[in-house]
Amino acid sequence: MKLKLENIQKSFDNKEVLKDITFEFEKGKIYALLGRNGAGKTTLFNILADEIREDSGSVSLVEETGMRSLEIEDLSYVYSSPVLPDFLTGYEFIRFFMDINKDKIAPEKTIDDYFDLIKIDREDRHRLIKGYSHGMKNKVQMLLFLIAKPPVILLDEPLTSLDVVVALEIKRLLRSIREDHIIIFSTHILQLATDLCDEIVILSEGKLSLLDHDMLSDADFEEEIMTRLKEGTND
Repeated sequence: MKLKLENIQKSFDNKEVLKDITFEFEKGKIYALLGRNGAGKTTLFNILADEIREDSGSVSLVEETGMRSLEIEDLSYVYSSPVLPDFLTGYEFIRFFMDINKDKIAPEKTIDDYFDLIKIDREDRHRLIKGYSHGMKNKVQMLLFLIAKPPVILLDEPLTSLDVVVALEIKRLLRSIREDHIIIFSTHILQLATDLCDEIVILSEGKLSLLDHDMLSDADFEEEIMTRLKEGTND
């Protein structure tokens, strides 16, 4: 399975942010989408998630049965700032999510099984989400794609501001599921990209380029990254 982007372009107020984005992401890998603040990472994610429309181009999912347009059901988007219903408890929200998706998910785990997976204590499961820490909210976001198991997972700076224990737990979680998904991890932190991801994709000057994997062990690796990221744009 592949996620295929062809000739994606997007401008805001006559400023071209994305310029002819053409790229293929493959199943079984975690990709770091690396770029400076304002390079267009969030814009690209919003296009993939159908939150904004591209000016031109197409996004397709290539499967064994052929190629088709990417649908919203094919994708889970984890925001840098969690968007969750604060008036529900964590347990109520996950129960609601499982109920509305019952025709699409296999009843292999209970709600408590999922909370056990992301290590949220039993007493916290029945607290209102508005009282959750940023890390706990991020974990609840993660549960949505663990339950729905969409082919494509987008993560927009999900480890920002998390404590070291929670960040390590989420890294392990992502590594454990990557075989069955296309995971794209947006970040501007080079160390995180090299630590977690299988491939590094650079967004600079409105275009995507794949870093040669052999460069990761090269003495000039950081210099190469700096060179490619030297031009910044506004998101």
